[in-house]
Amino acid sequence: MKYELVVFDWDGTLLDSAGAIVHAIQAACRDLDLPVPEDGRARHVIGLGLVDAMRHAVPELPAERYQAMVERYRFHYLSGDHELTLFDGVPEMLARLKRDGHILAVATGKSRVGLERALDHSGLRPLFQSSRCADECHSKPHPQMLEELMAEFGVAQATTVMIGDTSHDLLMASNAGVDGLAVAYGAHPRDHLLEHKPVACLRDVIELDRWLKDFA
Repeated sequence: MKYELVVFDWDGTLLDSAGAIVHAIQAACRDLDLPVPEDGRARHVIGLGLVDAMRHAVPELPAERYQAMVERYRFHYLSGDHELTLFDGVPEMLARLKRDGHILAVATGKSRVGLERALDHSGLRPLFQSSRCADECHSKPHPQMLEELMAEFGVAQATTVMIGDTSHDLLMASNAGVDGLAVAYGAHPRDHLLEHKPVACLRDVIELDRWLKDFA
């Protein structure tokens, strides 16, 4: 077993939520009469902590309006998050990894409340042994989430892998000194992910599961 600790991003990696996040960002901007970012710009911030995401998606947003933007974003996202689904094959892949003895964890740009809600909706809570969120750690690509998870389980950098669908995930992995594994079915395009030199870039969950069987 090469990787003792396998850390997953959530949105766009396990949950098919990138489109819903883009819609919620754009709808929040409309509510507040702010410039509406194009899809590509809104998708790029997925994975960051919410305030950082809003700052990058809507650079015209004054600091005193961050809270209003966050509240409108949450309103739009939470109105439909119960309808979002996991990518095909995710529960089976995670169950197999856990049976094989890997420690599974989540490192996400979601808030703690948001992740707890998502774990309950998805039914994946029993499969994960720990998690870190953007409102209790520095936002990606800062390495704090991964550093804390490795310290919690006493796992070395060489036996940890971070799996995600954005450059923020891969940069966090690099900053923490661990391998980054990319999936190209989420928020960021394949070419952009490859610029950050992941150990592999997989097209779908079937390929991801096969890679993990062979190399994890």
